[in-house]
Amino acid sequence: MGVQSWPMAAVRPTKRRETVQAIFPDERAFEGPAGTALADFVQAAYPDPRVPAMAAIVGGELRELSFPLREDASVQPVFLTDSEGIRIYTRSLSFLLAGAVHTLFPEARLIIDHSAPFGGYYCRVVQRPLFTADELERIEAHMRALVRANVPIVREEVPLAEAQARLRARGLSNKADLLAQGASGETIPLYRLGQFEDYLFGPMVPSTGLLSQFALTPYPRGFVLRFPRRERPNELAPAEDYSALLQVFEEYGHWLELLGVYDAYTVNEAVRTGRMTEVILVSEAFHDQRIAQIAATIARHPSAPRLILIAGPTSSGKTTFTKRLAVQLLALGLRPYPVSMDDYFLSRDEMARRGLTDFDDISAVEVPLFQRQMEDLLAGKAVRLPRFEFATGRRETGSELKLEEDGILLVEGLHCLNPGLLPSGLEEQSFRIYASALTQLNLDDHVRMSTTDNRLLRRVVRDAAYRGYTAENTLRMWDNVRRGEKRFVFPHQGRADVMFNSALVYEWNVLRPRAEPLLLQVRHPRLRLRAERLLEELRWYAPYPGDEVPATSILREFIGGGILAAYYPSPFERASWRRGP
Repeated sequence: MGVQSWPMAAVRPTKRRETVQAIFPDERAFEGPAGTALADFVQAAYPDPRVPAMAAIVGGELRELSFPLREDASVQPVFLTDSEGIRIYTRSLSFLLAGAVHTLFPEARLIIDHSAPFGGYYCRVVQRPLFTADELERIEAHMRALVRANVPIVREEVPLAEAQARLRARGLSNKADLLAQGASGETIPLYRLGQFEDYLFGPMVPSTGLLSQFALTPYPRGFVLRFPRRERPNELAPAEDYSALLQVFEEYGHWLELLGVYDAYTVNEAVRTGRMTEVILVSEAFHDQRIAQIAATIARHPSAPRLILIAGPTSSGKTTFTKRLAVQLLALGLRPYPVSMDDYFLSRDEMARRGLTDFDDISAVEVPLFQRQMEDLLAGKAVRLPRFEFATGRRETGSELKLEEDGILLVEGLHCLNPGLLPSGLEEQSFRIYASALTQLNLDDHVRMSTTDNRLLRRVVRDAAYRGYTAENTLRMWDNVRRGEKRFVFPHQGRADVMFNSALVYEWNVLRPRAEPLLLQVRHPRLRLRAERLLEELRWYAPYPGDEVPATSILREFIGGGILAAYYPSPFERASWRRGP
């Protein structure tokens, strides 16, 4: 049998190519010498971008713009308008601020504390008096001079032991020890701006010229490093008064001081030294105290409100907070009953017919039914409440309720502070509470942990346990969730009469062993980048089982083992509330 032959392709010997090609999403290809930085390819492909690129995804991996391209690859720029892009921008801007402060005021210890709602980081200094307005102007002028000079932010891969020694020489012993606990390789990338050197636990821009949008604004007991939001990347939102929210952050900071826990290193030390039980119990006691204070405020309120509205973004622990508030109100002799606005969601089939994709849009709530039932209840009428089953996506028949004359409704849900939720008559009888997980347990002085990521981790764990969602499902929905929060939740937080911070200092450690195996299963390329970032954040916190977390803890709403999910105040069960259809 002869050898089969077919037409030969045009193959011929050639020299090995010394160039590489970057292929962009629109199929354009750009060629340059092997080892050319990504920044040069991105600049060639987008010579006059509306917003600058902060990094790029190369072969499914997030890479800094200084990354040398040594082989042909698909390249997807990450712009300032992308979620990862704004993270890189704010991280690099924090590095620029820290470098400027170190140069001008080397005695000052700069602490980047928490997010400001209008776009920025609230900062403070210790080991010296507050910066004056003139001193802030000097710092900002120095930062702008570095931006105009487009100074390189140099990345250097350093052996772990050497990186630790260099950080300790700058007085950063906690950071050096934290690197030893969480580092995943033999080297650590240290970044240098002039003589200033640090590691901020994530990718950076290659030079200061990309950091032109910022301002330093004095604020009580500190200042705000303002930066653009990714939705409006070319402008700074005006500074606003957020004194009520600042007070919540300051209260949490006081709790951290009392616990002797200030950052990831010190909470890990609590794990290592066996002090975690104390940290958990005292953290829960702080929550108990605050909830009791809110209950007392309601009980003493001159208008005797009968409708308590509890709002906040997803995974803030609103359901458990509501039940715990009910217990405190009962202890004060009041007669509360919790109602979940989730039970007024449209069925998933009906949402699909209306073109709705998630529950974070107030249009997903059957508002007329909610209004009618609240009015009937407060008028003393018996009402058959609905019950939404997330597992099936359908609204079913729930319990019957009839309030006594002194009964109080505790209604919790994403949209409870929306001014369009209630008619004016009910608004006048209401008391409004805003709850959110506002963590301040940062990695170190210059690297804050995102309150959004805290809530996302809670939701990943809860959705897997109670709603039948994989981590990939939860991550896929997250952008819609965030859009809904920005449209329907955050704009109304200022209407709250009081605020409650549901964050717990120990929760990253307890969430880690539960969230890690879920996030490791994410396979979709785009979602995997987010999962890997969350895994990177989690690895700096020592895993802890959390067996001693109280059964009434807000964290139990997410990790399971709680006793409040099926709890309803007993006075209604005795008098005028009947379970079932």
